[in-house]
Amino acid sequence: MFLAGAALSGCQTSQTSAEPIVDIHQHLGYSGRSDEVLLAHQRNLGITKTVLLPAGRPMYSATTHDGVCNGLEAKCLGNEECYRFAQAHSDAYAFAANEVPDAPGAQKEIEKYLKLGAVMIAEQKFGIECDSPEMQRIYQIAADYRVPVLMHWQHHMYNYGFNRFYKILAKYPRTTFIGHAQTWWANIDSAYVDDTANLYPRGHVTPGGITDRLLSDHANIYGDLSAGSGLNALARDEDQGRSFIERHQDKLLYGSDCNDGAPGASTSGVAVSDVGSAPSCQGAQTIALLRRLAPSPGIQRKLFRENARRVLKIHLVVK
Repeated sequence: MFLAGAALSGCQTSQTSAEPIVDIHQHLGYSGRSDEVLLAHQRNLGITKTVLLPAGRPMYSATTHDGVCNGLEAKCLGNEECYRFAQAHSDAYAFAANEVPDAPGAQKEIEKYLKLGAVMIAEQKFGIECDSPEMQRIYQIAADYRVPVLMHWQHHMYNYGFNRFYKILAKYPRTTFIGHAQTWWANIDSAYVDDTANLYPRGHVTPGGITDRLLSDHANIYGDLSAGSGLNALARDEDQGRSFIERHQDKLLYGSDCNDGAPGASTSGVAVSDVGSAPSCQGAQTIALLRRLAPSPGIQRKLFRENARRVLKIHLVVK
């Protein structure tokens, strides 16, 4: 019920706000969505700058779960497509670099697009240990190029070893990390136990979970508020969500990560002119929730753009 209310509020305000918003998490070709619909979606959300996160190359290996996570498990397009799209819409779009971490030539592929201007390595969404040699090479590339690496944490599926990740944060203090997805956000709650059947826990949050502690204890880790996992983490217990935002106001970044308007998506029947402003739009719901829970306009500005500008070194063109 809270999601529907948040959505209606967000749809009324996101299009009329003059405040710039950076969306650090979107995809090209998401679930088969057309470029025209993506452009309309981001415009209707009121987004000033969008970062496109590419998939790695299609592969059939243990790391891609025999191809299950090709296209980031969502038909997302790759480095070259995201680069070209961002170049064609450079005022409003930036791009990341990505590759399957143990693919032949992975380092060379990532570095190619970092040299072309990619603002981060993202998103790393593959079935591999978070402290494997291949992942550690990616962390070092991120440090060398001074860009963040965004990781999709999902128990028994993507980036294994979340409970050991604090060791990586300490080992790579020059690398900036951004956490995202179900296991990352479920673990704001100290009472949560990793469970593939309960990736979107509801109800009261007890502060002090792994994610809460990582954000407090390590200067080089940030949180991506995108997707249903980020929305659920703050909305399931709004009092704790408000406290969490205030506590980590310098560490949280807005992202949408919604596939509205794609064939088969909940808003696929919405007119192009309206996509991104329908009640079911999860990106709009997150915007509305953050406006309601953020304790002050100054903290809202941090969540919606200032943290992203600082961490991703993004330049905004406000018309």
